[in-house]
Amino acid sequence: MTAILTLPAPGAARALPPVPGRTTAPVLRRVAAGTARWATRALVGIAVLAFAGLALGPHAFGYRTMTMLTGSMAPVIDPGDVVITTPLAVADVTEGMIISYHIPIDDHRVVTHRVIDVDHAADGTVTVQTRGDANDHPDPWTAVLEGDTAYQVQAVIPEVGQVITALRTPWINHLLVYGAPTLLAGWLLLTIWRPTTTDHDQDEERE
Repeated sequence: MTAILTLPAPGAARALPPVPGRTTAPVLRRVAAGTARWATRALVGIAVLAFAGLALGPHAFGYRTMTMLTGSMAPVIDPGDVVITTPLAVADVTEGMIISYHIPIDDHRVVTHRVIDVDHAADGTVTVQTRGDANDHPDPWTAVLEGDTAYQVQAVIPEVGQVITALRTPWINHLLVYGAPTLLAGWLLLTIWRPTTTDHDQDEERE
């Protein structure tokens, strides 16, 4: 006698349970790569804007930038802050303005102090008395503003001068001159030679 065995009807194979971490790892890698890519672009953009503002802007728009080295104008301007000054007619200088000018003694360095007294002579000469906000006494000189243009402080950028001073140190300067092009070349080579993800690899990630 022949026995007949009943076979189950064919159907879809039962899906295997997902391997823990297998599905989230590719997503995390893509998120991390995208974040790093956008962070790099943001840093490059900020560096370009800073360079344009501090190096190219004065030539294009006529303003000047300088780094405050002392605390004589604290807390309005602290050491390491960068001040942005714009040209102003000497005849328009008034008390209360913060101006940058060459002192008439010693090394004739540039100082940035507040005007506390102005004298307009009949011949058009303008003489100012200044004082640093943090100083107890006026500056020990009176300065004749030479030429037709003075420079008034319009904005203060905190701490940028510290970065500029650091970048001017010899070892960092050499690092930027020689290291930055090397890193850029290496990044370009990695971009060119980096293997691309094929459809087969994507299928394997989805399994």
